[in-house]
Formats: sequence, structure tokens, C-alpha cells
Amino acid sequence: MSGFTTLTGKIAVLNQDDVDTDRIIPARFLSMVTKSGYGELAFKDVRGPDFPLDRPEASGAEILVVGTNFGCGSSREHAVWAIQQAGYKAVVANKTAESPGFSDIFRSNAGNCGLALIELGEDDHSKLVAQGSGAIASIDLPKQTVSWPGGNASFEIAPATKSQLIEGLDLIGITLRHKDEIDAFERASKAYVPK
Repeated sequence: MSGFTTLTGKIAVLNQDDVDTDRIIPARFLSMVTKSGYGELAFKDVRGPDFPLDRPEASGAEILVVGTNFGCGSSREHAVWAIQQAGYKAVVANKTAESPGFSDIFRSNAGNCGLALIELGEDDHSKLVAQGSGAIASIDLPKQTVSWPGGNASFEIAPATKSQLIEGLDLIGITLRHKDEIDAFERASKAYVPK
């Protein structure tokens, strides 16, 4: 998994709240036995000329701008894969006093798959949304900032998730950072292990 530090690219605005994982990747596609092929299926049941992500100005966008509680619903990791394979490297959501930007399980899956999730407060989020699909924005993960023409905002992110994204580590990679300690424990362990 490659690391994420900075990104400058087009935004695509899907400013809708409570977009669940079944809307992101419908359940009927979860029987595929591979991790590829999900990008073309992202939002399959709502696509069409009036769907914001199908409009010409959203084409080629790498930053998806969404409403609140994005990724709610089931815990399917496939939703993250679909967003990544559709070309998005980061998702920026609206965090309000009443609702988080992302569901907890979606947030965890995204970090483990290398998809950067950014939460902005309502005022900053509104300013970014107002730029419209096709506008250019920049995300600087080490500095924890998002900028766009005429504006910028800072965001919070859990230090462990930030480190994981910057270093490009999945759960196995994080575990392997402790290989020497694990090996030492296994050598010293007196626990009975059936053979």
C-alpha cells in the first residue's frame, strides 16, 4: 500500500448525508471473490446523467466531498475498495454537532485500506462544497490542512491513523513493525501449543 502525504486534484461533490454502504456498493456485488472490479460498480443503483458523480465536471476527480455520516450501514470493506477503484484517494465529509462525518466501521476500514478520510466543520465544508465539482483542492496530511482557491481549513485525525496512512501500512504491516518483539515472545513462551 502506498503512503499518503499530500494530494492536489479535482473534487467531486456528492453533498448527501447518510450515504450507506449499500448505496456505495450494492450487496448483490459482494459475492465476487476478488478485490478488483468494484470501481465501475460504485453507486451502481443511483448512477445516471443527473447523478453528481456522473456529471462531466466530476470526471477524473480524486477527492470526493460528501455530507455527514458517510459509509453508515453494514461493515463491508468493499465500499472502501469501490471508492478507491473509482479513482478517489480521499473523502472529505461534513462533521456537525449532531453527526460525525463518517461511520466508525467505515472509518476503520478506510484507514486499513489506505483511503484518507477528512472531516471538516460545517462552515469550512460549506465553503469547499461551494467550489463545486471540478474545482481544485489540496490535502496536506502531515500539516492536517485542506486548501482550495481562496480558502483553507485544518482538520483533526487520530495520530495512529495519520501515521498508518503516511507510512502506507495495513494491519499486517503494522503488526510486522513488532516482528522482533513477537519473535522474542514466541521463543520465551512456555505455553503448550498442540502440534
